[in-house]
Amino acid sequence: MTTVQSSREFHLDRATHGDVIAHARSDFPYEVCGLLAGRDGALTKHYRIPNAARSMTFYNMDPKALLAAMNEMDDNDWDLLGIYHSHTHTEAYPSSTDVELAFYADAVYLIVSLQDPDRPHIRVFDIVEGRINERTLVVDGEQRTTR
Repeated sequence: MTTVQSSREFHLDRATHGDVIAHARSDFPYEVCGLLAGRDGALTKHYRIPNAARSMTFYNMDPKALLAAMNEMDDNDWDLLGIYHSHTHTEAYPSSTDVELAFYADAVYLIVSLQDPDRPHIRVFDIVEGRINERTLVVDGEQRTTR
């Protein structure tokens, strides 16, 4: 796996940023997962998708909830902007499994780390053909540190 720091930014509003972290905390110590949808790069909807694997080290989006979300995105002509999941005991960096299962080249991958439960953080990546490129996360105009 190769990681390249990218100057490209991914923008979230403060409410969605907080909601993604709240979702990650809601089922600790198990991983959570979800989708971010929008149009022209602007976030429209956040989907909390149940983790059918109910695992501390792996996520598998519930097929019915995933299909419903994808159908709603299709019906509204929204794009899949991001796919997120949590790492409950490790850093916010794609695992080899995350890289192998990164099938959506046009979506970003957000990873929420709860390794330090008092200081959760999100990092954002493009994962294309096994290459990991980190983006800068910007929340309401404020750049977030990656570590």
